[in-house]
Parts: sequence; structure tokens; C-alpha cells
Amino acid sequence: MPNYRYQVRTAQNQVQVGVVSADTVATAAAVLRNQGVHVLSLTPINASLGNNKALQKLRELNAGKPKQKHVLDFTTQLSVMIKAGINLRAALDGIAEQTDHSTFKKIILGLKTDVESGKQFSDAIARHPKLFGPLYVNMVRASEMSGSFAKMLDRIAGYIAQQIETRKMVVGASIYPGVIGTMAIAVTVFLLTFVLPRFYAVFEGKEEVLPFATKFLMGISKFMVANWPYILGGAVMGFVGVFAFLKTEVGAFWADRTKLTVPILRTMFRSLYISRSLQTMGQLINAGVPMLDTLAITGDISGNRLYKGMWRSVYSSVKQGKKITAPLMKTRLLPRAVSQMIAAGEESGKLGEVLDEISVFYSKQLKEHIKAVTSMIEPIMIIVMGGVVGFIAMAIILPIFKMSQVVK
Repeated sequence: MPNYRYQVRTAQNQVQVGVVSADTVATAAAVLRNQGVHVLSLTPINASLGNNKALQKLRELNAGKPKQKHVLDFTTQLSVMIKAGINLRAALDGIAEQTDHSTFKKIILGLKTDVESGKQFSDAIARHPKLFGPLYVNMVRASEMSGSFAKMLDRIAGYIAQQIETRKMVVGASIYPGVIGTMAIAVTVFLLTFVLPRFYAVFEGKEEVLPFATKFLMGISKFMVANWPYILGGAVMGFVGVFAFLKTEVGAFWADRTKLTVPILRTMFRSLYISRSLQTMGQLINAGVPMLDTLAITGDISGNRLYKGMWRSVYSSVKQGKKITAPLMKTRLLPRAVSQMIAAGEESGKLGEVLDEISVFYSKQLKEHIKAVTSMIEPIMIIVMGGVVGFIAMAIILPIFKMSQVVK
């Protein structure tokens, strides 16, 4: 008969633990309830515990790390349960049972344990900053003070859903050019290292009649065939070097600045950073988070070091007792019209509503810019790829025609 480790609360409000034997979990729960206690948890004890631990570890590795999609589902379910009148501990327990992701399930059970021990929910989720960021924690903390927990969870879920959708759009717009560029490089390397060498014997001894383009490509082809290990090693080292450089503060700052200066991409990224910053700021202000905390979180979530510096300057200005718009009027990162609307919202006391409206406008602009960038990059990449392949093909075919005319 299987054994189950239980945790129960007695009529005297004391927590007790122990082991009970029963055919099923339901039977074990019924046995305990007949004793007049409230069942908090029931965990099966398997004889092959070591094997179960190894299997559970393997499942966790295969599942990978929890993602924002898991946090979104968790927040939505928790909001529905709280609205239905289910207490927080029972809601967390129910969500954990329905969660397939083993690592995230463990995190939810950890949240339930923290809540049972008397911690605030905001303090419990603050222990997992990679999943529940400062915006999530501060909005939950504000709702705990105001008593609008379920409503705030709805607002957080909407924010997370919007951020996930925006990230998908930006990543989707970046994938297509990357795939086309990779194909162009692969086709070029294939033509130079596998196709062109087949014509060496045909062109040998006829260098005086070969066009410059053919001679140039043959030189590159011979160099690549003779030195491919060094070229491959150099390419790998170059890729690793660039990746390591972008991980540094200088490299990351350079990348963030480049995103705002490249002609085709700068409008899209500018809309992205403005929309994300103002949406975050509006959500926090509407949730009742203090202004200084709001500005600090907005800077961290903006996603670009230049915008982070801008919000830090606003933070310093507000800390000195000045208005938000004083430093915003001096920056080029925000359009002057946006700064003026923020100033109007600050004067009227409706800053949160104004920020929400501006962020919605820039979210729509971001979608339009992504479509425009995708439609512009697609023909450019096709033309470039076709030009490279066509140039190589013509460099091979033209001398063959010329030699056939000489023979005639």
C-alpha cells in the first residue's frame, strides 16, 4: 500500500506532519479529514526515491527555464481564482496541480509555502526576480495596500501579454533578414569553393582572355580552398569576439546607439522603446507606485541604455523636487510633442491616463513600422542575394562564351 507524507492543520490551528498509508491520494485525504483536520498537502513516498529524484531532475532539464508565457498563464489563472473568492493559498495550490512545467510548479509551491508562513505575496515573488520583475512586484505590493489584488493581476496580465506580443513582432521582423543573409553567404561560399573550382581546368592557360571579374573570383576561390581551416577558425573567433564585445558595457552601449542611428531600423526601435517606457510608467503610476520607484523601474525596463540614462536624469530631477518634464524637454530621445503631452498630464493630475494613451499610439506605430521595415528589407535582401549569385554566374559563363567564339 502506498505511503503519503501529509501536512495538516488541526482544530487548534497547529500544523502537523506525518505519514499515512492508503490506496490512493483521495483515500488518504479522506482518512485525514475524518480525523477532524484540514489537509494542506499530500505527497506520495516512493520506495525508489533516488530514481524518482533523478527522473524529476531529467524532466526539469528537458523542460528548460520558465518563460514569461508561464508567468502570464499563472497571473491570469490567479486573477480568476481570486475573483471567484478562493483564498490565495488554495489558489496557488490549484495552479501548481495544473502546471506541467516542473520547475515552475516547484516555484509556485514555494510561493504557497511562503504565504503559509505569513509572508506577503509581493515578498514571496520578489525572491524570483528573473520571473517576477520589479514592475510585477511593485504593482502587487501596491495592490496589497489598496485592496485591489485581483484587479491589479488583470492589469499585470495585460501588460505581460502586450510585452510578449511586441517581442514576437520585433523578433519576427529580425528573423527574415537573418535567414536571407545566411542563405546568401552559404550560396556564395558554395559557388566559390565547390562550383568555381570545377572550371579551373577549363580556364587554365587562357588567363589573357578571361575578364577581370573571373580572375578576381578565381583568386578568391583558390585562397578559400587553400586556407579554409584558417578562414573558418577566423570566422568563429570573429563571431565569438563580437559576441563577447557586445556583452561588455562599451559594446552594449554601442549596440544600443546603433539601433537608434541605422536609417531603416531607427524608427522601429525608437517606437519600441518609447512604447515600452511609457506603458511601464503609466501602469506603475495607475497602480499607485511612488514616483521615484516608478522612474527607476521604467529606466531598467526600457531596454536601451540611452533611454535608461534619460530616465535616470528624470529620476535625479524629481528627487531634487523638480517636475518630470524638465529634463524630457531637453532630450532628443522623446519627440517634443510627447514631452508636451506628459507636461499637460502632470499639470492636470492625469499623468497615468496620458501615458497609457501615448503608449497605445506608439504601440500601433510600432506595428506599422515593423510591417514597413519587413516590406523594405525583403526586396533589398533579394536584390543583394540575386546580385551576388548573378555576378558569380556571369563571371563563370561569360569567359566560356568568349572562348567558344575564339574557337569558331
